[in-house]
Amino acid sequence: MTTKKPDVPRTPMPEQPAARRRKNFSEVALGYDLSMAVTEASRCLQCKKPACVKGCPVEVNIKDFVGLLAKGDVDAAFAVIKATNSLPAVCGRVCPQENQCEGSCILGKKGEPVAIGRLERFVADAFAARSACEELTGRPECAASSNELRVACIGSGPSSLTVAGYLSARGIAVTVYEALHELGGVLTYGIPEFRLPKAIVRREIAALEQSGVTFVTNWVGGKTFTIPELFEMGYKAVFIGVGAGLPRFLNIPGENLIGVFSANEYLTRVNLGRAYAFPEYDTPIFPGRKVAVLGGGNVAMDSARTALRLGAEEVRLVYRRSKEEMPARAEELHHALEE
Repeated sequence: MTTKKPDVPRTPMPEQPAARRRKNFSEVALGYDLSMAVTEASRCLQCKKPACVKGCPVEVNIKDFVGLLAKGDVDAAFAVIKATNSLPAVCGRVCPQENQCEGSCILGKKGEPVAIGRLERFVADAFAARSACEELTGRPECAASSNELRVACIGSGPSSLTVAGYLSARGIAVTVYEALHELGGVLTYGIPEFRLPKAIVRREIAALEQSGVTFVTNWVGGKTFTIPELFEMGYKAVFIGVGAGLPRFLNIPGENLIGVFSANEYLTRVNLGRAYAFPEYDTPIFPGRKVAVLGGGNVAMDSARTALRLGAEEVRLVYRRSKEEMPARAEELHHALEE
């Protein structure tokens, strides 16, 4: 282990000012530049037994990629991340790092943990920008048809995209079937543009396409084809990643009145239907002058912050427990309070 001082402060993330961003749907966090990323990566202690890796659900080799980034080697850092994570630009933005990798960082015991999510985002974005300039693919070509195995994934959300990336890298032909007209699942219809730009989702999907994954839209599982029919078509396995399904309601008086939405419908109208641009786009939405949002998680925060951007004069978040007990990401809560 190195002898870096644990009290070196975390490198701040550039952001849109709150007064400006509450009036637009552009991304709030603007990202590190190379100098910021190297400075932040240099805070890493390079532990012999890095707990951060165990805190990551896909066990990205965080120690190695951060160490390489501290030396300014973006390409090598990207290769390390991509070995186990098919969606680094997405995960770097929306994963709950404070409960996972960063929550396990030893620096967090006496100070602020290494900003692992921000560094992952920087590496993914920097590599993509350089690749676009040099007309490189986002990932080396994989032998997607190197054997007879074919797998179908139903749904194109994060779980299916992860499975598709993992299998494609191992020479297995994968077809992803999506019921909607746009790919990405909850990444597209559920998470607002100001937190996860759709261009980032499309870029990650394009990288999977370049690796050999096939995508089919407007395909409804159980109707267009059944699972037995997929097997008859030659697929050796079917992965079902159709999401969490329908929203839960409270069964209280008035919840069916005009102007009352589930978060699913509200965010889908805005994110997928682009209701914030009505009438340029065809999907209308009831904006509301005074808005109440029930809940304290990420979806509630996304809904509340979206309502502000749609022109609400007042937005109240109603939650059954204390602010400290809210399950939303700390960054989301911080941004919501600022706005």
